Amino acid sequence: MIHSDIIAQTNETAMAKLQADYDALGAHLDRRGIDIAAIKDRVANYGVAVPSWGVGTGGTRFARFPGPGEPRDIFDKLDDCGLIHQLTRATPSVSLHIPWDAQPAADLNSKAEEVGLRFDAMNSNTFQDQLQQQHSYKFGSLSHTNAATRQQAVDHNIACIELGVAIGSKALTIWVGDGSNFPGQTNFTKQFERYLDAAKQVYNALPDDWTLLSEHKMYEPAFYSTVVQDWGTNLLIAQQMGDKAKCLVDLGHHAPNTNIEMIVARLIQFGKLGGFHFNDSKYGDDDLDTGSIDPYRLFLVFNELVEAETQADFDPMHMLDQSHNVTDPIESLMVSATEVQRAYAQALLVDRTALLGFQEDNDALMATTTLKQGFRTDVEPILAMARLEQNGAIDPVATYRASGYRAKVGTQRPAVSGAGGGIV
Repeated sequence: MIHSDIIAQTNETAMAKLQADYDALGAHLDRRGIDIAAIKDRVANYGVAVPSWGVGTGGTRFARFPGPGEPRDIFDKLDDCGLIHQLTRATPSVSLHIPWDAQPAADLNSKAEEVGLRFDAMNSNTFQDQLQQQHSYKFGSLSHTNAATRQQAVDHNIACIELGVAIGSKALTIWVGDGSNFPGQTNFTKQFERYLDAAKQVYNALPDDWTLLSEHKMYEPAFYSTVVQDWGTNLLIAQQMGDKAKCLVDLGHHAPNTNIEMIVARLIQFGKLGGFHFNDSKYGDDDLDTGSIDPYRLFLVFNELVEAETQADFDPMHMLDQSHNVTDPIESLMVSATEVQRAYAQALLVDRTALLGFQEDNDALMATTTLKQGFRTDVEPILAMARLEQNGAIDPVATYRASGYRAKVGTQRPAVSGAGGGIV
């Protein structure tokens, strides 16, 4: 990780400007009846999980261009994830993907403690075949026509739960690539029945204090039909499973122009919003950096979340899920973590009493103007001051670059071949 002296040095050069900006914003917010310190404290207590696979260079079906210092294993990944939290103070947990990250629980716990992290939701991989795997997932996993293949997928998910219990996780996320690529390839109804039956077996293996998060995706790798293709099917699954089953919303898993914030509101309304995978997209599941394309949509999602914060037991899980093809993954994850915090802070600034009044009066213009007032407020001084007070970096990317971390790990970790496409 980075020596505290480097953080202190870079902070010192930016401290005076930050204090001036923070004081000016505080005076502005005070005129609006908002306590800047209260907003800062709520932002400081907000965290988003980083995905273990996110610190490696991503790729497409056509190519992957790995950079220097690619993590070799989960322990290198945890080093990188720990660095992200050290600088941003916004990513206190990491989400593992099994079997990519499978290691003895004692070793994972020891490393997590070393880098100051805890473990978030477990993620199971039944969308690709592994070495020495008996049955192939080429034609599906939990919905496969072959009972032995389905059982293999069920057993893998249960193994993820068992490892998760040992490392302090409280949730399992299931995403499957099951579906079809040709009309007539599969019977839609029977395929979904098989999925529900297998998923219920996984659900029944959950500890009492765990959550099962099912994730929908419109397409890919099944390009004609997907078993869990939209939020309606996802909601149906969660309702069929039981109280411990909830829906996970990946912002990229929707058609362009889909009203994702309304989906979020619907799932909140029926008590089935379990969590998020934050990213951004232009055309489909692009997994671009969070807030890089449509920061207003991200803000509108958080507007719904802040609206629901007063509800009892409302505590959805938040995680980044991105593919970093042309940037340093550490830098992209740091920026995305702060973008999520930014959207949260902006949503906290919305005058909800005024907004409700305009909604009740059918004053569309003033209602949307009230939202935009929160979105247009530059909350960067709040985010930076929250980082500073937690011994993080005022400017995480600048501090990271000044540290020389990437060059250092580049000498320690062997270069990785970029041959072949696909994910990390």
